[in-house]
Amino acid sequence: MLILAIDTALEACAAAVLDTDAGELLAQEQQLMKRGHAEALMPMIARVMQSADLAFTALDRIAVTVGPGSFTGLRVGISAARGLALAAKRPAVGLTTLSAYAAAIVGQSGVVPVISAVDARHDHVYFQIVAGDGSLLVPPAVASIDEAIAASQFGAPHLVGNAARILAERWPQDAPQPVSVDAQPAPDISWVAWLGAAANPDTNPARPFYLKAPDAKPAAQPLFAAQAATS
Repeated sequence: MLILAIDTALEACAAAVLDTDAGELLAQEQQLMKRGHAEALMPMIARVMQSADLAFTALDRIAVTVGPGSFTGLRVGISAARGLALAAKRPAVGLTTLSAYAAAIVGQSGVVPVISAVDARHDHVYFQIVAGDGSLLVPPAVASIDEAIAASQFGAPHLVGNAARILAERWPQDAPQPVSVDAQPAPDISWVAWLGAAANPDTNPARPFYLKAPDAKPAAQPLFAAQAATS
């Protein structure tokens, strides 16, 4: 199976092509960035596909991170995945950033739980907790940092995600301390690809996974209408 993986959810723009039969990435590229995903993504995808020496119609599916993350970044990646999937007549699948973060650790951590955490700003995080075998202990949620820490009742965890260090710095001194702190700015694109290969397109659609509304909300009425009402 040939998978094109895309990630623009957080502070990176990344793309990769995975050949599951060979068990390796044919090509990959990542650029760390907080803005500019829209301008960087399509040229990056073109370079990755050229490096892999593949046409889009050779792909079996397209995998993309769907959140939680930057609202703008998510729209860029998901729109690209949907558009390419439509043009190539291939399915697009969506994976959460939290599961992509955890995937690199699950299976290697034994019985140690894994907390994936993404900075939601305003002293909050998006997080989930999985057991060492990948089974879900606490489903994806948005909570204050203290609430997220309090939700961990499963022993000393691995912390991973762009908010991992934020949690570590607030971790209570009288609680079992984290086994490791992996503050990656974005998930490893190879794990986005591998999760995409395993995902069911029917139950993992390429659509935004939001846990809270955007910080910036449109005005209740257009500005000119508000002005007219007060004139």
